[in-house]
Amino acid sequence: MNYQETDLPGVGKKFVIPTRSGEKLAIIIHDDGRREVYHYDNDNQEDSISKISLDDEEARYVSAIIGGVTYQPTALENIEVALGDISIEWYRLETNYKAIGKTIGELRVRQRSGATIIAVIEKNQKKHINPGPDLLLTAGALVVVIGERLHQQQIRHILLTGS
Repeated sequence: MNYQETDLPGVGKKFVIPTRSGEKLAIIIHDDGRREVYHYDNDNQEDSISKISLDDEEARYVSAIIGGVTYQPTALENIEVALGDISIEWYRLETNYKAIGKTIGELRVRQRSGATIIAVIEKNQKKHINPGPDLLLTAGALVVVIGERLHQQQIRHILLTGS
């Protein structure tokens, strides 16, 4: 993760983290243990749109929650494994996805997005590893895709719109 760290003499340290969604998060850790967290909008990276102050105990509790110490999410569709510019993402085909009822070949996923479907796990847990173009996508299936960020955006669009 790319972030900026700055010493604040007599105050503590400041960490600025640009998020993948284009927002900015700034965290100031005071020498007395207090933390201030600032959130900046995508459109205006200079003025914070929210701020929260935490004491040391609260900050450690929140970090445990965010870090997954108190709860490990099980929904695979929310997991992203970063491999440089390549990522693996999981898409659950909800009932509103227009790709349902179409085959991978019909959608021309690889040709149109540059991404590759590496697995499909159907709602009944039947697994298709390295599925071919004839695999029919069904409601509730989990589609595992590898590709660069732009490829992931394109395949998400294809799955949502079916075109």
